[in-house]
Amino acid sequence: MKQVIGLALLFVSAQLCAADLPAAPEPRGRTEFDVVLQKAAPAIAIEKLRPLHILLLAGKKDHGVGEHDYPLWQKNWTPLVSKLPKVTVDVAFTWPTPEQIKAADLIVIFLHTKWDDNQLKDIDSVFARGGGVVLLHWAVGAKEEPEKFAERFGLAYTSGAYRHGVVDLKLTPVADNPITRGFPAMLSLLDEAYWPMVGDESKVNVIASADEIATKGSPLKKTFPQIWTKQHEKGRAFCMVPGHYNWSFNDPYFRLMLLRGMAWAAGEEAQRFDALAMDGVEFKKE
Repeated sequence: MKQVIGLALLFVSAQLCAADLPAAPEPRGRTEFDVVLQKAAPAIAIEKLRPLHILLLAGKKDHGVGEHDYPLWQKNWTPLVSKLPKVTVDVAFTWPTPEQIKAADLIVIFLHTKWDDNQLKDIDSVFARGGGVVLLHWAVGAKEEPEKFAERFGLAYTSGAYRHGVVDLKLTPVADNPITRGFPAMLSLLDEAYWPMVGDESKVNVIASADEIATKGSPLKKTFPQIWTKQHEKGRAFCMVPGHYNWSFNDPYFRLMLLRGMAWAAGEEAQRFDALAMDGVEFKKE
């Protein structure tokens, strides 16, 4: 009897969590997205591509239904990224082994962790040999020693303020930015914004920002970074706050931004992974 009651409570809890989700956004139009891809630089010949080893790092799911589903992302993106020519993919859960750290040209991280000294030393070793690191959503959170984290990734989120809903991302107007080439000046995502950030904004390249209420109860808004890059002497970091909901990873604009950030962080031409932007994506009927 206790087991039956327990299962019933779990079912009710899951239903309540699902009810908390907003309605999924409408699919994007294929025609408007094609325009973005057409403005990309010409594709690179396969024989000229260097081999890349990409590590996808996930952690334990820590939110409700359809949110922060790190394991599902890893499950879906492993075969997706494996479609890329001259790319091998490895996966790790919670944190990579020393051997995986040494082998990776690029580490894409979607989890929430403490970011202790040992982890940061591993990140340092990736940057020192010219590797790249991508942080997704709550991976940019570093409560304990945000200054140390910001030294590596430029900015750190300390769980100050957040908002779920439509986030209007203002893309930095840099015409020759390879990551945002062809994108509209404003990109709206049904996702989550974080603010404020710890760190020196002058030491990062802000790719996109959002206007949010700076102080609780105040009508005044300030502009806060939501997507940025950090260039080291050799290595590179690409950090992206959006990614709260599962559906974001099937939004072609979100996906293209992420794929280009991954390519940039790996030291490659930003359009190298563009072919995956529409793979399996649902578009609205036109």
